[in-house]
Amino acid sequence: MVKRDPLQPKQSDTYLGFDFGNKKIGVAVGQTTTYMASPLHTLRAINQNPDWHAISQLIKEWQPIGLVVGISKQYDGSDNAITPRMLKFCRQLEGRFQLPVYQQDETLSTFESKQLLFDDVKLSATKLWEVEDQLAAHLILQTWLNNCTKNDPHTFKN
Repeated sequence: MVKRDPLQPKQSDTYLGFDFGNKKIGVAVGQTTTYMASPLHTLRAINQNPDWHAISQLIKEWQPIGLVVGISKQYDGSDNAITPRMLKFCRQLEGRFQLPVYQQDETLSTFESKQLLFDDVKLSATKLWEVEDQLAAHLILQTWLNNCTKNDPHTFKN
């Protein structure tokens, strides 16, 4: 009998969340059976482009049924300088992996992740650099999963 790793859930309930940035992309994993997300990795961008090989490896490993990407806006709801790149990243994910991509407002998620890290532990600048985007991705995906408890996740597709 093959035992399934409890940290690697069934394909039917797994989502990957992304905190997109020009230099780094935070990644989190979550499930709709538990409605819980966890920080996973921070990927370095290559010449300000996503590391598609690393993303492909994560998708093969976790076999998600959908992807959630944080989209930041100005406080008034208008696009900021990076919003068009985030939207392009969404289109590229959907086109490359043929998975639904859901957009989640991520305003202040990176700021919030830094605050959580500063409030909870003393981290070196290097360690902070490694985990802040993972935690931001976690916050993005957790917010989306929390919304799923109230709604059908397919209603979030943009």
